[in-house]
Parts: sequence; structure tokens; C-alpha cells
Amino acid sequence: MRELEIEREAAAGNGAPFGAAAGAAAVEPVDLEDSWLYFNRELSWMDFNDRVLQLAEDASLPLLERLKFCAIYESNLDEFYMVRVAGVHDKIVASLSAGGADGFPPAEVLAAIRERAIGQRARLEGCLSGELLPSLGAAGIRIIDYHDASAGELAEIDALFNERVFPALTPLVFGVGRPFPYISNLSLSLLVALRDPVQDTEVMARVKVPKELMRRYLPIGDGNTFVPLEDVISHNLEALFPGMEVIGHTLFRVTRDTDYDVSDEADDVRRAVEEEIRRRRFGEVIRLELQGRLEPRLRERLVSLLGIGADQVYEVGWAGMDDLFDVAGIAGFDELRYPAFSPVTQTRLQAPEGQEPDLFAAIREGDILVHHPYDSFQTSVEAFVSQAVNDPDVLAIKQTVYRTSDDSPLVPALITASEAGKQAVCMVELKARFDEQANIRWAKKLEQAGVHVVYGIPALKTHAKCILVARREGDGVRHYAHVGTGNYNPRTARLYTDLGLFTVDPGICSDIAEMFNYLTGYARPQNYRKALIAPFNLAEDLIAEIDRTIAAHSPGRPARIRMKMNSLLDPRTIRALYRASQAGVEVQLNVRGICALRPGVEGVSENIEVVSVLGRFLEHSRIYCFERPDGTSIYTGSADLMPRNLYNRVELVIPVEDEAVRQELIAILDLSLGDQSGAWTLDAEGEWIRRRPPAGGAAADVQATMIERSSARAAEAPQTL
Repeated sequence: MRELEIEREAAAGNGAPFGAAAGAAAVEPVDLEDSWLYFNRELSWMDFNDRVLQLAEDASLPLLERLKFCAIYESNLDEFYMVRVAGVHDKIVASLSAGGADGFPPAEVLAAIRERAIGQRARLEGCLSGELLPSLGAAGIRIIDYHDASAGELAEIDALFNERVFPALTPLVFGVGRPFPYISNLSLSLLVALRDPVQDTEVMARVKVPKELMRRYLPIGDGNTFVPLEDVISHNLEALFPGMEVIGHTLFRVTRDTDYDVSDEADDVRRAVEEEIRRRRFGEVIRLELQGRLEPRLRERLVSLLGIGADQVYEVGWAGMDDLFDVAGIAGFDELRYPAFSPVTQTRLQAPEGQEPDLFAAIREGDILVHHPYDSFQTSVEAFVSQAVNDPDVLAIKQTVYRTSDDSPLVPALITASEAGKQAVCMVELKARFDEQANIRWAKKLEQAGVHVVYGIPALKTHAKCILVARREGDGVRHYAHVGTGNYNPRTARLYTDLGLFTVDPGICSDIAEMFNYLTGYARPQNYRKALIAPFNLAEDLIAEIDRTIAAHSPGRPARIRMKMNSLLDPRTIRALYRASQAGVEVQLNVRGICALRPGVEGVSENIEVVSVLGRFLEHSRIYCFERPDGTSIYTGSADLMPRNLYNRVELVIPVEDEAVRQELIAILDLSLGDQSGAWTLDAEGEWIRRRPPAGGAAADVQATMIERSSARAAEAPQTL
């Protein structure tokens, strides 16, 4: 890796920007657009998934949690290939040069992705086969094949095949006038080579492994032993092809390009998205995974039929490892999991025994912060919407929906509100990747119930997370708002760490009302009072906060910038943070996933520290904190610092002005940046180095600490959920 040739000015450390003259000959300023200063997005993502893999390899974690991290790694990688790697392929086909700030040519990026994917796969399979499966077997959980099965187990497996599996199979022969069948994305298939002994001819067939109809890992015996569905099928191929000789077989899986665009000229967004979803099924094949040996001639034929290159073929020992969620979810075996934990009701939202909580009254007393999953989603967000639906003084409820679950009570609550005569508005983002069909189903139900459903702006995804309630009070109307960092999804609210702020602040509520009018009507807002809303003022105002922090900094009265987010990719923001570091401002970044910023470069970013925290819960909160001698500005909301969030989406970030809430957010930053349990630090060469606690000391653990604090509150308040 080439080095930046940087000369420091021989100034007396007065905090002047690098390159400024101070009684000596001026030096050339560093070009902050130099491509070396930016890590490649795709390779940074591969580093993130490597950290997930390290959790699977971590012997200090419970066995079933490690198995779950194996499945998470695979699920992450599948989506990465379907979207990001597919995009790199498109650039190569279109002969596009490097478009990112890092300057990496697409062909080199693709080669680096493949190299890392192969290396990580070897580690993952080594961990699974060499450590996890033997240890799980010793604990009473087994995944077996025919060679490991006892006589009794073989009899049960054969009965399982005859009674349940065989009726669900449809072998498809191709060749000799029969076309190659369509292979759906991420489906598992057996490629079978057959010989007709009578005609002395060979054909090939595909047998789809019907894991969508039944579990991939079939439980037998006491339910703690599992046999792979493809193993059951492969040992009974003669029953599928009577009279034929089975020459050989292999398991394979294809990954297709699932990305799409909806034209900003689309007249009907829902119909346009539905059409794109249908087209996505037939996206180009991006990756072929082969599990098992296959004769070179048969392999070449399969590759040719799929229309891919040799560099898109991956030899694997275990295809579709995401299906291990089946096994990780086994009942019992609590000793092999993280200790049980239940969210509690936020203290401000609790009611005296025997009384119903009044969330509106609590919010009027001051802003309320909820931190999921430690604070219950049910007794905060769901209770807020429920009270609004049942309150006769509530006139209107407006909500955004980006991703939600099929069993979420929030969307049906809007239907109830509409039936009760309230103004109910739902902004449904149909373009939320891989949740499009679920959102379309909800949208249709809402429309049928009379809810005002809008789909936002065709060229922009609406990623903002907010609920706005208008309530008649006295002679006027008061607005109540909830602004969050996560989706309104009760399932992920137990798995992701997210923040939500309840407020009646007139400026924020008015800004949210105008944002809804922009989404539902035909207007272009001119000025927002307090909120930072993309694509209008979010990027500019955050960069302005960085610039104000630089201007306020001095050695005697230092300033500091601290941020917590999922991804950092936007070149403009990164350059602003580089300028802050050059001015002597301490910058601490807690970035869970992608980070294009290169810390620790002398003269550019030596004052910047980047930490990534992974663990039991997926860190999903966003906090932006600018500490200046004249005061501190803190923001929270839906946006990461990526070009798509800042310029191509509707995002909502709000200032936090309540002092108690500000202190809570600062405490979260302190814990996140100080974590030593599931934390990595990024160095100037792009290496993520696992943090270790000091010798003889306990590891600081942000998630464990938050659980302890939550449990302490639960002990004081018995009405936990």
C-alpha cells in the first residue's frame, strides 16, 4: 500500500490546520480528496462480515449463539452478493471506471471480494466442522448424515423420505430436447448425472431441495438430532429415477442479481414496484456455489448453462449455512445461549399500580427517550399508538412504515383509527429492499380500510422513522411525536439496539408535519425550524456543525466530536472530519459496519478513532454529538452518513434539547466507545484489531451494562414485559 508523504509544519502545536504557515516555510496542504484516504465500500463491508465471523469463532460465547453467528454471516453475505456484488458486475459489463472516492477499479474490487470470501469461507467451515458441531454433539445436539446414523435412525429417515419428502419432489431432466429449468435465487438443488443402461445415453437432472415446504434440517428421534434434507434426498435418488443408473450428484445454489430501480417518472409506484419484483426473480446469476465433487465436463456444462464465468464459481463444503437458524432455534438448552433477558417499561412511562399509564401526560412533562431492546417496545411505541387510537380527542395519526413484521399491531391500529373517524395517514415505503411484498400487502389492507396511504417520492426512498399525533387540547391542537432510529417492527425491536424520542416540541412537530405534507402532497419545503431532513438540509447542517466545532476549538478550550452510526461513507462528511482532526479536534466514531474513513494518518486523521461494536444485539442507533466550549449539540434519527442517506432518501434527524435525555445519550456514547468485549479498533492500514480488556481486569461491555441497568429498573418496577 502506497504511503502518503506528509510533512508536519514545525509549529508549536497551536492547533492550526495542517499546511498553514507559522513562522516557517509553508508546506503543501494535503489533498483530502486523495483516493488513498478512503477505504473501498465493498471491502470495508467484507471486513464487517469478518467481524461477525470472529464472533462465531469466539470460544467465550455460548455454543448456540456461535452457531447463530454462522447463520448471520451467511445471510449477510448472500444479500451482499445479491445487491453489492451484482452492482460491481454491472460496472464491469458497462466498462465503467472507478466511481468512488477510493478509486478502486471494479475488476480489482471483484477480485479482492472473491479472495476474501474464499478465505473467510474456509475459516467458517473449519469453525463449524472442527469446533461447533463436535461441541454441540457433546451437549446433545447433533447434525448427522447417513454415515453417522444408527440402524434405528436410518429406518426413521427412510420413513420420513417416503411419507413427507418424496411427495414434495419434482425431478426435472434437461438436455435431449428438454430446456434447462429455471433456478430460483438462493434455492438449493441437486444436480444429478444419469445413465440409461438400455440406450447407453447420459442425461442430467435437477432436483430442487424443497426447504421452503419443510425445514432444511429435519428433526428425528427426540428432536435434538437433525438430518439435512438434501442428504435424505441424495440417498434415495434411485426412487426418483427408477431404471436409471445414478452416475453422480452434487448440491448447488445460485445467487441472482436482485437490485432494481423504479423510475422517477412512474405514474403508479405500487404497480412499478410489483413489476420490478417479478423481474427480479429472473436477475442474472452472480454466484454459483458447488458442494461436492463434480466431474469437470459436468461442471463446465452447468457453468455454461448458467451463463457465468469461472470466477463466479465457489467450491464450498457447506452451502446455505443461513439455514442453521433452524438448529440454533431448538427448544431448551438455555445453558448454550445468552442469559435470558426481557425488556422493561421505561420509568417515565410507568403508572401507579392499578392505573393505566397516560403517555400523553408523561410526554407533556418533558421529552422521553426509549432505548430498545432494553426498554420495551410494547409499553412505549405500541402503547403510544394504542392510546392515540382510543383517545376521542385525537384527530389524526400519521406514521411512516419502512420495514415491519406481519404481526405488528401498529399498522392494524391505523385501520382501527380510520374506522373510528380519525385522520389516519401511512407513508409506506414500497422500495424497502426484500420487504417490498410485505409492504404491498399492508398498503392494500390499509387502503381498503380507508387509511390515506402514500408511497412517497419514486426517486427517493423514505427511510425516516416517525409517528405524529394531533390531539385536541383546550382551544387548540397539540402535536405529539415519536422519532426513532429503527423500524416499527416489534421483532427487530428485541434484536436491534435503537433509540426513540417522544416529544411535544412545537418546532420539531411542525417540521415533521411539513415533512408529511411534502410526502403526501405537492410541495417543496423552504426552511425547517429544527429538524434535519434529507435530501434538503441534513448533509449541509451536519457539516456546518463540524465546521462550528472546528472554529470553536483551541488548545485551552478543546472541542470534541463523537458519533455513533451504522455506516460512514460520504466523502464530504469524511473530508469535514479530516479537517476537524487537522485542527486538533478529537473525533471519536462508533461505526458498526462500513467505514471509508482512514484514521491514524499523520497530518490528516491522527486525532480520529474508529471503533466497531458487535454483540448479542445489532447496534443500530445513531447519535451525533458536537461538544464545544460554548455548548453541546446532540442529534439522533434515522440517517447514517452515506450518500444514499444524505442525498437520495427522505431521512429525519432531530436535535435533542432535553438535558436529561442528552445525558442519557452521552452515557450511551461513553459506553459504546469504551467497549472492550465486542469491540474492534480500525488502524491506518485498514486492519480491525479486536480490543482486549486489561490484564486481570473485567471487560467493559456496553450491552451487558445496559442489560444490568435495565434489570435493576425491573427489580424496582415489577410490571415488566
